[in-house]
Amino acid sequence: MKRLTMRKIREALRLHASGLSTRKIATSLGVGQSTASEYLKRIERAALTWPLAAEMTDAALEALLFHPIGGAIRLVEAQPDWPAIHRELKRPGVTLSLLWEEYRAVHPEGYGYSRFCDLHRRWTGRLTPVMRQHHVAGERVFVDYAGTMLAVIDAATGEVRQAQLFVATLGASNLTYAEASWSQSLSDWIGAHCRAFSYFGGVPAQVVCDNLKSGVTKACFYEPAVNRTYADMAAHYGTAVVPARPRKPRDKAKVEVAVQIAERWIAARLRNQRFFSLAELNAAIRVLLDRLNDRVTRHLGASRRDLFNQVERSALRSSPAEPYVFSEWKQCTVGLDYHVEVDKHYYSAPHSLLREKVWVRLTARTVEIFHHGKRVAAHARTSSNRKHTTIADHMPASHRRHSEWSPERLKNWAAKIGPNTATLVEVILRDRSHPEQGFRSCLGIMRLAKPHGPEALEAACERALMIGARSYSSVNSILKNNLHRKRPEPAADGPAIQHGNIRGPGYFH
Repeated sequence: MKRLTMRKIREALRLHASGLSTRKIATSLGVGQSTASEYLKRIERAALTWPLAAEMTDAALEALLFHPIGGAIRLVEAQPDWPAIHRELKRPGVTLSLLWEEYRAVHPEGYGYSRFCDLHRRWTGRLTPVMRQHHVAGERVFVDYAGTMLAVIDAATGEVRQAQLFVATLGASNLTYAEASWSQSLSDWIGAHCRAFSYFGGVPAQVVCDNLKSGVTKACFYEPAVNRTYADMAAHYGTAVVPARPRKPRDKAKVEVAVQIAERWIAARLRNQRFFSLAELNAAIRVLLDRLNDRVTRHLGASRRDLFNQVERSALRSSPAEPYVFSEWKQCTVGLDYHVEVDKHYYSAPHSLLREKVWVRLTARTVEIFHHGKRVAAHARTSSNRKHTTIADHMPASHRRHSEWSPERLKNWAAKIGPNTATLVEVILRDRSHPEQGFRSCLGIMRLAKPHGPEALEAACERALMIGARSYSSVNSILKNNLHRKRPEPAADGPAIQHGNIRGPGYFH
């Protein structure tokens, strides 16, 4: 059996505590049902409950779950009377759960509930090729994007931009939510879910989605992989993401119908209207959406909102007190300079994690680094400028000594050698402000005065400034090749070339 990560084991414990079946837990985690069953058995033997104690580390959890255990007890399973069970299910108020309890009362060593349901599903599947789905109140919400897009006109330029139509519908009551967004990106996808939960006034136990790339990183018939940000959002709201099987439209037939209704009831009615902002479009959608949910259907004699208030509102789970803060997860490798690159900026991690794989959680304001489920660093997010954000505690002791140097101290030392050295140091510190990049280069240049003499270093720095060579290696090369004794060749006669990238010898003065 392939060992699951501690993050997935914790997620399995959370979903098990919320009452999900083994099959649904396996689907949500993207693992086989037998694997999920084995881990749930280990969780039960360890007497673990959710939420775990704050001091329960990944190492402690692993020790509890994977200590040597004895052999499993083999059950003697009795076959249920499936024809009789099928007949009893047609009676009002009779559920499969009730029939399983009656079965276990007669056969205490019989099948567990999840296995019982699975076998019943297989048996009924032989009767007819298509079975009508039964949706329990508060159990599922189905989400997808419509194929029809809505036009929004830029008032300033007249450019027409197409907006996507997001649709979510509850399984039991068919209460529908719809909104327009600019794209199907991860941020729009997550934001639409949060606003849908707010519209419903609660959260269902499961979210059934299509294999959209924003939500599912790996579409697989048996083991789909859910995007970590999507899973993080689901954990925040206490729900589970259950992707539909590829090429199995009946898994999400409810939302397919809801999308069709939304296209006809909303998109078709707005086709001849002009909108100049996304907010204006969504305001029009909300009016039609309320009319759709308040419309009395002929076959039920009640509206979607009536059914929702009667059977489903009380079955939904309460939304958390704090709204979900959108975050992205990215796996990175800690570089040799103990930094990870995120959006063209470098953030430090403890130097003990060199070349280790870490997870980075990105929000609009923060960058958090996790290793084996433990947060090891937190930074304020910075714009993409190819610079470094470094915490002193993350540096090795040898590097930390360099941080004791200040720009003023370096400039004063350079000024004692000469004005050209001082100018070169100032330029380097201005362009490369990170201590490990700028300070070390300046220290190396100034230490060249010992073997070559201050006068030679001054001449080398002057030549480096004239040719635009602003590095330790360039100055060292000038001194080694005695180029500091020569002045650069004057430019050939002719008209001066004017260009923004040509600075000239007076640029640094």
